[in-house]
Amino acid sequence: MSTLTIAAAQASSIAADLAANIARHMRFIEVAAGQGVQLLVFPELSLTGYEGEAAAALAIDPQDAVLQPLRDVAREFGVTTVVGMPVRLKNHPGVLIGALVLGAEGSLGVYSKQHLHSGEELVFASGLGGPILDIGNHRVALAVCADFSHASHAAVAAEQGVDLYAAGVLISEKGYTADTALLQGYARQHTMAVLMANHAGLTGGCQSAGRSAIWSESGSLIVSAPGAGDLLLVAQRDAGAWQGRVVPVMVD
Repeated sequence: MSTLTIAAAQASSIAADLAANIARHMRFIEVAAGQGVQLLVFPELSLTGYEGEAAAALAIDPQDAVLQPLRDVAREFGVTTVVGMPVRLKNHPGVLIGALVLGAEGSLGVYSKQHLHSGEELVFASGLGGPILDIGNHRVALAVCADFSHASHAAVAAEQGVDLYAAGVLISEKGYTADTALLQGYARQHTMAVLMANHAGLTGGCQSAGRSAIWSESGSLIVSAPGAGDLLLVAQRDAGAWQGRVVPVMVD
């Protein structure tokens, strides 16, 4: 099996400031490229922060030109990048919590959160999910936060033969132990690696626990962040063996 290098971007978001967050995302992509990363996953709603009340005003069509500079950087550095953004889709009512896939070759994919956390239905509509990603010879299923709280979501991914289940999340200290136990359990149960990219700090009035993590197909922890703060978690599988590292990221 070919080498696979993945990364969780534990990134902080400036509330409702798309331009500033795009610049921060570009920095993460540049650092990830220097680490040989093929797939980089950001937290839930990473481009705006978890700003529910502002989501309707911030939501965009995924093809909006405002994202083109970020798409260009992902293509320039050859890093398929998954970013969080409130979106509106044609023929679908309401605002969706999107995970946009900026392909290394310039493509654009859309995943929308299927299962809403309690209270999110006041602002957001339930989404449609999205296609399996192909990263080289590897298959990747996406999830956004509360999606993974439904065991059926991970089970459907496993049935499609994925190698990696990648979730962009916002998890506080209160929910961290239970949520990570679920994710680690999916890795072990379904024999697939699991990546969790959490926010780096306060967003939308919620203090993130940070502590992003990546587990192997056996459920063993490959690498985790020691706490909050901006950083990159990199995991590489070569000849069936995983190695992980934490890489600091300096942002303005």
